[in-house]
Amino acid sequence: MPKTSYIFLPLLLFSSFIFGQKKTLQTKFITEKISIDAKLDEAAWTNAELANNFIEIFPTNGKPETPDRKSEVRILYDNEAIYVAAKLYDDPTKIMKELTQRDNFVSADHFGVWFNGYNDGQQEFRFFVSASGVQIDGVYTETFGEDFTWDAIWESETQITDFGWVVEMKIPYAALRFSTEKVQTWGLNLYREVRRDRQQFTWSLLDNKIVNESTQAGLLTGIENIETPTRLFLIPYSSFYLNANKTQKTIGEFKGGLDIKYGINDAFTLDAILIPDFGQTKFDNVELNLSAFEQQFVENRPFFTEGTDLFNKGNLVYTRRIGGEPSTYPTTVDDEEVIDYPLTVNLLNALKISGRTKSGLGIGVLNAVTEKTEATVKKTITNPDNSITTENRTIVVEPLANFNVLVLDQRFNQNSSVSLVNTNVTRNGEFRDANVSALVWDLNTTQNTYNLSGNYKYSYINEFGNQDNRKGYDSYLNFRKTSGKYRFSLAGQYVSDDYDNNDLGINFQTHYHSVYGNVNYRILKPNELFNSFTAGLTQYYEFDNRTGMLQANRLNLVFNTENKKNDFLGFAVNTRPFLTYDFYEPRSENEKRFVQIPEQIQFYFFLSQNYNRKFAIDFNPYFTFLNERERVVYNLFFSPRYRINDKITIIYGLTYNRQNNNTGWVAFDEEDNTIFARRNRISVINTIQGKYTLNNKMNFNLLVRHYWSYVTNKRYLTLLEDGTFADNFAFTENLNQNFNTWNLDLSYSWWFAPGSQVSVMYRNSSSLFSREFERTFNSNFKDAIDNNSLNHTFSISLRYFIDYNSLKK
Repeated sequence: MPKTSYIFLPLLLFSSFIFGQKKTLQTKFITEKISIDAKLDEAAWTNAELANNFIEIFPTNGKPETPDRKSEVRILYDNEAIYVAAKLYDDPTKIMKELTQRDNFVSADHFGVWFNGYNDGQQEFRFFVSASGVQIDGVYTETFGEDFTWDAIWESETQITDFGWVVEMKIPYAALRFSTEKVQTWGLNLYREVRRDRQQFTWSLLDNKIVNESTQAGLLTGIENIETPTRLFLIPYSSFYLNANKTQKTIGEFKGGLDIKYGINDAFTLDAILIPDFGQTKFDNVELNLSAFEQQFVENRPFFTEGTDLFNKGNLVYTRRIGGEPSTYPTTVDDEEVIDYPLTVNLLNALKISGRTKSGLGIGVLNAVTEKTEATVKKTITNPDNSITTENRTIVVEPLANFNVLVLDQRFNQNSSVSLVNTNVTRNGEFRDANVSALVWDLNTTQNTYNLSGNYKYSYINEFGNQDNRKGYDSYLNFRKTSGKYRFSLAGQYVSDDYDNNDLGINFQTHYHSVYGNVNYRILKPNELFNSFTAGLTQYYEFDNRTGMLQANRLNLVFNTENKKNDFLGFAVNTRPFLTYDFYEPRSENEKRFVQIPEQIQFYFFLSQNYNRKFAIDFNPYFTFLNERERVVYNLFFSPRYRINDKITIIYGLTYNRQNNNTGWVAFDEEDNTIFARRNRISVINTIQGKYTLNNKMNFNLLVRHYWSYVTNKRYLTLLEDGTFADNFAFTENLNQNFNTWNLDLSYSWWFAPGSQVSVMYRNSSSLFSREFERTFNSNFKDAIDNNSLNHTFSISLRYFIDYNSLKK
């Protein structure tokens, strides 16, 4: 070997050793009071260790930050909180700083700090603040990504300076989870986004060849012997509602309740709501549902969306069941009709306990109780003298019920976990009870290159009356390559006939098995045309367990790109290359009947322009052609947005969908034949979103939605045993459908103190259904907003955050 090799070989080995080590930042304990004002004039900041040398992760992954955009971060701590200070260098005249409501990333620069109190590479609590001072917080897990429905109480302040901008943050221990060790090492990463160029930087590189982000974090050391204060927070609230419509006088209603957050210790937290009030949650986007399955709605109630990553293990919980529709419908006899059927069940109280031990065992308990609910049935009685009288009776359609979820989640090897999940619904008296258990695993290789995930679920339904108890299972296995330019996944699933998790979960299909495969390619560095580019090919086959018949099949080719102007473009060809057999659309007992579904091909395109521009457009058309005469689907989504200034933005959305010669179930006739129809369906959805943000704590929001959908049946058909049809000229019932919904929410929100909020909302809404109708947009829109149809609600709500430690002082 040349003599120079003896010189460079140790340097090479040393640099390889350093490259393989995690970045480390040591924090210091302080007794000096830190004022959160973005001035950084306390002496403690001068002596704190510096975290710098950020690395670009997008668009050019692995490129060091430039001197004109350098980032300098320091971290301190005391027995109350973690303190973060950041100096972010940039041209102050070019920093983007759009204002918006909390938890909304918009056209603004951002800084973030990510903590993992267990340093287990699997979960991070992420805190961001924009250059305009807007807070954003969430929980990151590899399985579910970033969940911004989680909210914490913390402080931050920002300031634009002559060298860029400054951030100062105080994050109380109540907002974090960590072990009880005397000497602790946390996972740490720091994030910065320069919005105008869509550049993203992190302190510890997030290599885009690897999926899991939290395993690539650096380390925060120096936290020792902290004596955290009692974590007890009370959030009392009071609301006043005025409700009115054309047929009802204005009615006022007061509501009040209490939320409790209690830190059992530094690792476990109790959340409870007593007498809940969800009157100001976002309205549901209700649609005219022609399918064999219920419409699934997004959960908007904060208690059921915040910090629920543990309870999402195995996908067994659909929290809209809690306080949703009653589980039964009244059974009537001759001359009886249901005159009052409640659409929801009142929630009495709910609690969550969640946390993790120092050995990595996560424990989660969710419990909720709903009240006894009755429907009213009217009976018409013809007396001997031919006079008519009526009498009413009530029937319990949902008894007092308890909903419970238990999760045990063991993490290991910095990137893997095995979970045991149980959900249970117990109803008082002679009503259906349900119990579902699942074993869930997510296993990764040491280098995060391959993943094996799956689950086994078992359901037991305890039926009363004439129905038998039922047991079923659902098993799933997925093997993936999760790193590099080329990736793939192979999966299979088997669901038995009697698997049922619908008491606390949601599941549409049973009695099938399926296989799935995907191969995809991505660029890891920008090229002359694209900042990012991915292409994927997916194939899916699904078979009925009882007959072996093909129940579903898909072959999809997808391209997604981001060009050099940061516009997102995508194109896809989705096909159903083989004839399939749908066992659900005929609505037969035990899904024994089926209907043939023809082959189809769909062409899909989308464009989402860079929102940094004041004016931008989202555009998404698709066209579907089926192997059946004149059967075609056209869909168009068009949404322009305009940012008037950093405070005001308006977004309009239009969705137009037309289905020509669609075929679907409509009824059963008197001879118990299954009747389908050839039909045309047109749906039009108009939405308007507007926001006027006065500052980072006060904003107005407007949300308007008008949905109109109608169906005209051209001819009726009788379903035959082989899944084909015969013309039915005897069935002449008018089953055309016309459905209008209108929703308008105008709200004002003011966060007048940390965790404390005043909100004022005006809402009006209508919902109209008819068989006879005009097919013009103008007439339907006028009917929807006619005052005779509208329900009006005006509400004021006050929530006040009380820290037990402040009360002691």
